[in-house]
Amino acid sequence: MTHGQAYAQELLPSASQLAIANAATLGLREYFTGLIAERRTTLGDDVLSGWIRTWDELEPDRDAADETLYYLAMFIVIAALETTSTVLSSMIWTLDQHPDQLALLRRNPDLVSQAVEEALRYDPPVHVTTRAAGEDMELRGVPISRDQLIHIMIASANHDPARNEDPGTFDLRRQGGRLTHLAFGGGIHYCIGAGLARLEANLLLDRVVRRFPTLRVSAPPEWEPRVAFRRVRALHVVDR
Repeated sequence: MTHGQAYAQELLPSASQLAIANAATLGLREYFTGLIAERRTTLGDDVLSGWIRTWDELEPDRDAADETLYYLAMFIVIAALETTSTVLSSMIWTLDQHPDQLALLRRNPDLVSQAVEEALRYDPPVHVTTRAAGEDMELRGVPISRDQLIHIMIASANHDPARNEDPGTFDLRRQGGRLTHLAFGGGIHYCIGAGLARLEANLLLDRVVRRFPTLRVSAPPEWEPRVAFRRVRALHVVDR
């Protein structure tokens, strides 16, 4: 269901994609609403139980608290599954396509964090996002009216030569780290899960480099036909 819901975030979703997204959203609402009700009867040490305790202190209206919990749970799960899983797969694929950089990383596992940031810059999980202008403005000579939709090309910005020298090169030693890309957005819309995504990506890459020194991709990744929230359907690997 989470994969289906992401179609609503597409640049120009088709009628069939919107139908899939709507059905997925209804299914997710039913699931999370039931899960929250279940957790209320048996609070534990899990994340959702902690959220319930927190929101019950902040919001005296139980129905309003549960509605907030539903949106929070659905947002975190969808965002984490769609973007982080893609990062984990595309990162392995990108390194496999640059054997010199993969060899460098295997010799220097302390470069894992830099490798994650460069992978996020080189091929971010979200290529396009959309915003509505809050006021009339002019951006680099282009007039923009209030409420006008603006499509931001994150992947293109990450390859801007004015921001990154030789942007088409995948380079683990690139200076700047997380300052070289906009994979997590910026300002008030900065990704709420950026810290978790980085933690997961660093842990995975570190374990792969150390435990599977001969891991190789055996076939190109199978991509879902999307523009915004990209998704790798399958990435086949061998260890030999």
